[in-house]
Amino acid sequence: MSQIIRRRLGVSPRHRGSTSGATCPDIFELADGNFAVIGTDATTSLDSHLPADAARAEYERIVVITRETLVKAKADIPDV
Repeated sequence: MSQIIRRRLGVSPRHRGSTSGATCPDIFELADGNFAVIGTDATTSLDSHLPADAARAEYERIVVITRETLVKAKADIPDV
């Protein structure tokens, strides 16, 4: 699958205070309209806590991003 990143949602990690590059959650809109997220893989710790009506395929991961990352991206997230 060939995906193309169209744009970042929100501000860059550097503008959120990550100058070391050690932590850099980010959200991107892809050319096909889907979204890609860079975050911390928390699958092991959160998988057993998913609600009964939630499911995760074996190839899917539960990724955590900071609240600030999502709040800063809010204005860039399309309504439709």
